[in-house]
Amino acid sequence: MHYLIGDLQGCCDALARLLEKIDFSPSRDRIYLLGDLVNRGPDSLTTLRRLHSLGDAAQCLLGNHDLHLLATAAGVRAPHKSDTLDAILQAPDREPLLDWVRHQRLAIRAQGWLMVHAGVVPQWDADQVLALADEVHTLLRSPDLADFLPQMYGNEPDRWSEDLTGVPRLRFIINVLTRIRFCSAKGRLDFKTKEGLGLAPDGYLPWFDVPGRRTAGHPIAFGHWSTLGLVQRDDLLALDTGCVWGGQLTAARVLDGQVQEILQVPCTQAKKPGMD
Repeated sequence: MHYLIGDLQGCCDALARLLEKIDFSPSRDRIYLLGDLVNRGPDSLTTLRRLHSLGDAAQCLLGNHDLHLLATAAGVRAPHKSDTLDAILQAPDREPLLDWVRHQRLAIRAQGWLMVHAGVVPQWDADQVLALADEVHTLLRSPDLADFLPQMYGNEPDRWSEDLTGVPRLRFIINVLTRIRFCSAKGRLDFKTKEGLGLAPDGYLPWFDVPGRRTAGHPIAFGHWSTLGLVQRDDLLALDTGCVWGGQLTAARVLDGQVQEILQVPCTQAKKPGMD
């Protein structure tokens, strides 16, 4: 069986209960985690250790919180007051865990689904998404990562161009795959708005509703946007159901581009509702 799972954010207990509910066996099944594996939740260290121990049975995407972990570990990003990363940063197995994080991907295609953490711009087709994500994968696994991390953050450029090169190109790819919510018909990104669909800025739409999106018709699964909740369409599946904010942790059993079953467990977190 193949299962897609929404944002964990360090909620290891919810993951354990969800895996029990689906009767997960690493010798038989495969799970795909849609990013934001760590942070804000109570047990990011145990979450990483659990996922690492599953080997190829757990295929993980990187979200913005996972990249924040790498930047914080490298000393180029100040910890946020609501971060829950200290246990990882102080762990005796910190280095192998961080190396494992660096080897995870920003896009996966499997079982007929294109999987990303946040979304895509309308100008990219599925093959281009995977190719551009591979550019970032190569960087993450290279000695050049240390030089790039201080330049990773920023909201510019805010629109795709084939002429983008170097740091601006990589920053844009990362921003799209790990941060996008709303964009214009021409693919200009908005990073200020984090609320639900009804509060789109003037001239902007949810990335998946932009007319002419080149990935339309190709099943896409994503997380990142907890205020959306569970969204299931023929070619779209949103699975961040706000586990860390006291919502649900959601899994979708999939086959050949179709959802076979949705399974959820409640989270026991006592966090205030959030949107990041």
